[in-house]
Amino acid sequence: MVGFFTDKGNIRELNEDYLAYSLEDEYELYVIADGMGGHNAGEVASKFAVEGVIAFIKENYGIIPVENLLKESLIDVNTKIYNMSLERKTLSGMGTTIATILVHKDFVQIANVGDSCCFGMTNTKIEKLTKDHSLVQELLDSGCITSEEAKNHPRKNIITRAIGTNKNVDVDIFNFNRQDYDLFLLCTDGLTNDVEETEIWSEYKQQKNLNIACENLVKLVKSRGGKDNITVLVFGGEN
Repeated sequence: MVGFFTDKGNIRELNEDYLAYSLEDEYELYVIADGMGGHNAGEVASKFAVEGVIAFIKENYGIIPVENLLKESLIDVNTKIYNMSLERKTLSGMGTTIATILVHKDFVQIANVGDSCCFGMTNTKIEKLTKDHSLVQELLDSGCITSEEAKNHPRKNIITRAIGTNKNVDVDIFNFNRQDYDLFLLCTDGLTNDVEETEIWSEYKQQKNLNIACENLVKLVKSRGGKDNITVLVFGGEN
């Protein structure tokens, strides 16, 4: 089962988040992105990145080893978005965070760049499976701030890595087994900035309709201000 919901929130004029998924005979692919840049450049970057990853994997499945596909796809779209930003003034400085999951049989691989992230959930727990590339995460890792201070840090939205902002990109890769978790969830920081992990887990535990659960979480964010775009995509459970 797959559920998803995306919303521009209460403040932003545009929704610069983008999501898509592809269910093929040989594999499943899920991708979300959170664009940034002036005018509509963020919207361009996120859409191009998501669609580019899906196209790359479809074209190269069976050619590139499965365990290398996600990394190669993100390197490919990074180069293309970076070049686009150099060639067109209206797209100068654009970029996007991204989080993506490739499922091949029982093999689950997650890749992320930026602060869009992934969680795994079972009936008893929720675990964050990726690590944010952000200033606050670096301060947290170094012990300069506490977890509580990180939640409301004034520089919370400064990211240290993104797709398209530099010629080269470092991609984090995480490998799991499909049976490790009942549900896998991808989301942009518009969700995690205003909703606790336990609240996310509780919603999916109580609400079995994944689309409704996603919508409920977005409504919860908007009730708390909804300053950013919000996107959530979840899959798993019984078909």
